[in-house]
Amino acid sequence: MEPEQIYIVSQILTIIMYVLLGLTYQIKARKKVLVLSIFSNAFQGMAYLLLNAKSGFIMCILAIIREISMMLISDKIKDEKSSQKAYLCVIIVFYIGLIISAIFTYEGLFSMLSIIATAIYTFSIWQKNEKIYKALGTPVGICWILYNIFVKSIFGVVFESIILICSIVGYIRSKITDKQKVFQNNK
Repeated sequence: MEPEQIYIVSQILTIIMYVLLGLTYQIKARKKVLVLSIFSNAFQGMAYLLLNAKSGFIMCILAIIREISMMLISDKIKDEKSSQKAYLCVIIVFYIGLIISAIFTYEGLFSMLSIIATAIYTFSIWQKNEKIYKALGTPVGICWILYNIFVKSIFGVVFESIILICSIVGYIRSKITDKQKVFQNNK
């Protein structure tokens, strides 16, 4: 394939990824968020591979492993205390993987933005509270926008900006819903 065709395919994959990711900010069910995240990371990983964006590609691979691990834990371990310990172990191993991959994929400060975004997102997806997940979408989005500028992914920048807005809207909607519940309970 010609370089222009490779770039176009990478941008189509990026569009698909962001549609799936945008849906995660509008869903409350944690398992559905994880499933959509697996698929969105697969599409983004392929796009970053085509763009020769090493750290972004590795972050997508690690993110898929992380989400599959979290789904397995939620399916297999029903005890809240045990599942929290298992999740914590996954997070610790994942962060060690992030550090190791940062060493091998470092291409300057901007390449670290994908790692920082993935680290923050990992913390947010680990939370049971969907408001934390939605609130942390803001710093994650900013990091990914800057990383996509670095790897010259036009649609990455455009759609990450839209996702940033989606995460903010999702967070605000959660806050409004909470206020409405409090108001109705005080009647």
